[in-house]
Amino acid sequence: MSEGTMQRRAQRDQRARPEPGAATPSRTPALTRRSRALVGAFAVPAMLLAAGCSSESGSDTDSAKAASQGTSASPSPTVRAAVYGALPEACSVVPEKTLEDLVPEGDSSGKEGSSNDTAYRASCSWDSLDDEGVDGSQFRWLNVSLLRFDSDIARGPGDELAQEYYDKQVEDAQSVDGAEKTETEALSDLGDVATAIGYDLEKDEGDFTQRTVVVRAENVVVTVDYNGAGLAGGDTPDADALTKGARQAAEDAVAAVAAVAAAGEKDSDAKDTDEKEPSPSASEETSASPSASPSDEG
Repeated sequence: MSEGTMQRRAQRDQRARPEPGAATPSRTPALTRRSRALVGAFAVPAMLLAAGCSSESGSDTDSAKAASQGTSASPSPTVRAAVYGALPEACSVVPEKTLEDLVPEGDSSGKEGSSNDTAYRASCSWDSLDDEGVDGSQFRWLNVSLLRFDSDIARGPGDELAQEYYDKQVEDAQSVDGAEKTETEALSDLGDVATAIGYDLEKDEGDFTQRTVVVRAENVVVTVDYNGAGLAGGDTPDADALTKGARQAAEDAVAAVAAVAAAGEKDSDAKDTDEKEPSPSASEETSASPSASPSDEG
């Protein structure tokens, strides 16, 4: 290397080397600006991500509120209303004409059964003893029972509850202790469903022929028991005649239940009409009131 070249390199090195005691140039400002730019670049996505999470959280909250409102606004449980809301007086359900045929020598007023609430449970019985002298006597006994069921949210509609009781009544009538020659017959055109059960029963007083008719009419169950016996040598009652009589009493009882409901609806309609009657208008009341006399105006 020539002497001239070595001299020029020494001069460059001397210019590049700082003077003793001089401050070394700092590169921090340039680095700081670059760092801030990078930090800012990362900060923007972080803010967007946070905003997105916040938006999703709000959406979830709104959905939860909507679901909660939908639950609270759901309708309360309901049950089908019962058709019949009252029972007739049990001793009035069988007309006097029917009683004359079924218990000819009996008291038509009947004997009312005990009940703690006749709006739901009622019964009445009639009996007669027709003395035929040397030919013996004819005994008859008629009993009508009424049971009404209201609809209940926990238990179900009244007519379904009545059907359960109806089934039990039929089963009980078919399984009486000591019953002989038991017969069961479905009856049409009587209530919603009806069954006649017949059997013979031997008692100390004599041999009895029993007929039971069970009817469900909507939410009311009607049970008619009708039996008879020939006592002291009297003839055994005709089974078909007893079945016909029990059915007639059941038809009368069902009709009485429907009549009470119809009367209640009529009273309700009349009450609604009275409540809706328009009262006299203020102008009519004013014109109808006596005007002041001249002396009063005085």
